[in-house]
Order: sequence, then structure tokens, then C-alpha cells
Amino acid sequence: MTPRSPEHQPKSYSPILPGHTEWPVVRLSKNRKSFISAVVNETVNRILHNGHSPQSLIEELELTLFLERNRMRRNPWKVDPEDDDEFWDNIKVQLVNLNQLPPKSLEKNTTEMVESIVSRYSEEIAGNYKQSSYRLARTIITFGFARLLNVARIKGPKALWSGQLDLPDKIHVTGETEQLRSLAKIGTVVMVPTHFSNLDSALIGWVIHHLGLPAFIYGAGLNLFNIGIFAYFMNSLGAYKVDRRKKNLLYLESLKAYSTEAIKYGCHSLFFPGGTRSRSGKIEENLRMGLLSTAIEAQRCNYSESPEGKATKVFIVPVVLNYHFVLEAPGLIHQFLEQQGQERYYVENDEFTNSYKIMKFLFKFFNKGSDISVSIGRALDPIGNYVDDQGNSIDPKGRPIDTSDYFKSFGEITKDPQRDTEYTRMLGNRIVEEFHKINRIFSSHLVAFVAFQILKKKHSKLDLFNFLRIPPDEMPIDYHRFLEHFIMVRSKVFELRDQDKLQTAYHLEGSPEAVITHGLNNVGLYHAKRPLLKSKTGDVISMDLYTLYYYHNRLHGYGLEQYI
Repeated sequence: MTPRSPEHQPKSYSPILPGHTEWPVVRLSKNRKSFISAVVNETVNRILHNGHSPQSLIEELELTLFLERNRMRRNPWKVDPEDDDEFWDNIKVQLVNLNQLPPKSLEKNTTEMVESIVSRYSEEIAGNYKQSSYRLARTIITFGFARLLNVARIKGPKALWSGQLDLPDKIHVTGETEQLRSLAKIGTVVMVPTHFSNLDSALIGWVIHHLGLPAFIYGAGLNLFNIGIFAYFMNSLGAYKVDRRKKNLLYLESLKAYSTEAIKYGCHSLFFPGGTRSRSGKIEENLRMGLLSTAIEAQRCNYSESPEGKATKVFIVPVVLNYHFVLEAPGLIHQFLEQQGQERYYVENDEFTNSYKIMKFLFKFFNKGSDISVSIGRALDPIGNYVDDQGNSIDPKGRPIDTSDYFKSFGEITKDPQRDTEYTRMLGNRIVEEFHKINRIFSSHLVAFVAFQILKKKHSKLDLFNFLRIPPDEMPIDYHRFLEHFIMVRSKVFELRDQDKLQTAYHLEGSPEAVITHGLNNVGLYHAKRPLLKSKTGDVISMDLYTLYYYHNRLHGYGLEQYI
């Protein structure tokens, strides 16, 4: 095991709320039916009051039907409702009959069809949090992961019950943890993590429990509910379902309304603003604004519906997850390269296809002794300003400001979609900035970056695709040359860290040779073809340039290429 740094001594956190009955997600679950009804009403109102005529609504319904039937035919999942065919066949019949109705009946029936579809979507999206299941799932995650760690590292039957190792030894939670806990007591937290692996949701669930926070509601990919063990955990931990196959207006508005209403309700929320796992391995730069905009809308509604000075504030907390290796990396980078330069629909397809493979992966992960880092960033308000521990927004000059003013026109809180769209864009840019600032560089990231850049610049006349096709065993890197470049790039990384532009793991300290060894031992260590290793002759070699490119990309955006 990597020696423990003094700054990473495991810490225990007491719950910020004494009783589970006070958790917002518990109150929401008790009022699930009325909450879903509110989501349906809000969604239908959005759609009907968005300038849609009856004829344009019919066209939207026809498009929805086409997309849904296409989804069922081309990309069905076992988690899909059993009555999908029956429901959408009925919608088709109703659409055919609409043409025979007089204008007044046409408008009424069209509205009823919108309500029917939105109700179905809202029920599908809604989480099903249960306190008893949450406790069990939390216990399984904490106990199970910790026991796997002990079995893998200590050996022997006693390892199952040993207390020698615990998850905080393996999962390093760093950054603004105390501020997060403080803000969760006085407002509503929206946590926005990076997304690299299907393990992210379970990892964040453990972190929330570890920090003593109430349960958050999750925006979890519906594909995870295809897998038995994930389906149980996600349902138990308060996840609401996000089906990325559904691109129609009615579904997207239902999803946004669900998130907005939940944040207004006071439920701490979590969603991945990148929308899906990073295919390239890069820190997300182009965020999906749909769910992000719901935090801004919820804050505006809180201001307009509450007495002056009494509105609940919404706080945005960026989080960066870092692994030495990602199980799905080889498949993800190939998807990225296939899609590069164009937005193309793709089928979710990854290695997490059943519970056995997940357990096998977890055991091998812990057996390899590889660490995980969870970096908690400083909280932002919905406009992108930093906030202090008391929840006060601070402008770039360090002055406290009243964010309700951002939503006022002539002294009154007003709804302005164009203005809110601009605020969402500003918030997205600030989150990306914070992602890069709190990104915690691992030795594995650094050795991958240095090796890939050396090889790429050696073949600078080739474009990326042709370069990646070169047989990797034909491109050994002399170790002394590698060491020289590694020392230079690491020194620049430390300079950036001192400028508060990134963070570094403690194992990046020490002699360059020791750090290189640590990086080579960890980068892509689970993969059949190692992206980087040391040959018997002492050279640094790659057995998989594609996967090396994936891990190299974690340092994209810092301008380090110029130092090789």
C-alpha cells in the first residue's frame, strides 16, 4: 500500500442531521405521488405555454412516437417497461384519430395526450427511495468494499473481519469537505462531479455517507438499472433515472421539471454535468446545460416564492473523481475516436454487463493496491460566484453580493428564459474552470502524458489516427530520455499547483525514479494490454496506444505539451 501522507489521514465525520426523518429525500418519498403530480403539471405547463399551437404539438407528438418506436426497435433494454409496445401503439391510434376532430376537441385531446406521455415519463424518472433499503445498501457498500479490500491485501480467512484497512485508506476525500457540510445545513446542495466510470455513482454514494451528509437524489443513467446489483443500489440510494436514448422534447422537459421541483423541495441533488462518461478521458469541457439550468430555475423560484431574505439558497459543488485506471477505458476511447468531429447517436456498451463482472473488477482493483481520489471543490452560487461557509456569495473582488438581484427586473423577481440561458452558460464555464483547478494529478496520469507526447512528437508528421495505428511495440522510449522529460513536466505541474491551477497526489512527491515506477505500476493495470510498462531492456513501451491516449488526456488543457 502507498505510504499514508500526513495530509491524508482518514477522518471521521458525524452526521449533520441527527435523524433520518429530517432528510429532505425522506419527506419527498413520503409525498411521492403528489410530487410526481407537481412535476407533471409543471412539465405540461412548460410545453403548452412555450408557443406551441395545437398543430405544432401534434408534430411534436408524431416526432416523439417516431423516436420512441425507433428506440424500441434499435436499442431495447431489459429495464424498459413491459407495456412499451402497447402504450405507443395506443398513442399512434390516438394521433390518427386526431385528424378527424373539430378544433376544440383537437386541442383538448392533444393536451390529454401530452399529459399521458409526460405522466409516464415522470413516473419512470422518479426515484423510489426507501429508508430501510438505503441503510442496507449503505451497509453493503461500506462493509462489502472494505472486506474486499482486506481480503485482497491481508490474505487469509481472518481478512474478512480485520479492521486493519478501511475505505478511507483507499479513497482519499480532499478539498472543501467542511464547507460542503456547512452549506448542506443551511441550503440545498447540487453536487456536479466529473464522470469517468460506471463506478462513479456508487463511489459518490459512499462519499456522501462518509461525510455525514443526508442522502442525495441522483441522476443515474437508466442503463445502470440493467444490472442487478446496480439497480438495487441506485433504487435504494434515491436515484432518479435518466434515459439518454430519449431525445424528444416531452421527455427532456419532464426530466428538467423533475430536477427543478426536487431542488425547490430542498433535496440535495447530484448529476453528472458532462451527461455521460468521458469517452476521451479528458476533464469534461462541454457540459450539458439542461439539468444544470434547473439549479438556476430552482433558485429563481425560491426567491419569487419566499419572503424577502427567507429564500433557500442553492449551492453548486464541483467534484473531480480520479482513478489510476478505468475499467471501461479501451472501449470508451474507441467510441470517442469514432465520434470525433461529429455528434452521433451511440449505443451504451461497456464491460459492466453483469454483477459477477463488477465483483470481479472490484476484487482485482483492491488487490492491485490502486487509490481513488475525490476532490471537493469550493462551492459556487448558481451564477458562478464563490460562496463562503455561511452561504454568502462573493464577487471577484471579494465583496458580498445579493444574488436575488440577478433575477430582478425593475425591482421584481421575473422569469426571463434568455437571461437564465446566459446564466447557465456562465455557470457551466465556471464549473469547467473549477474541474481543472481541483483535478488531482496522479503519477499514472503523468507517465502516460509524457510517454504519449514523446511518441507523438517523434511522429509529428502523422495525424492522430495514423499515429495510433503504428504498431506500439515498434516505438520503445529510452528510459533516460523519458526520465529527462518527466522531470521537466513534473516541475511544471508543481508550478501550476503552486499557482492554484491544479492539485497533485502526495505520491507525486519523491524521487523522479520512484514516482515513475509508481506510475508505471498503476497506469491501466487492469487491462489485458498494458498502455505503458518497462521492458526487460529497460525501455518504456506501450502495448496499447489507444488506451495510453485515454490516460494521457487527463492532463489535457494545461499547456504541458510545450515542455516535451
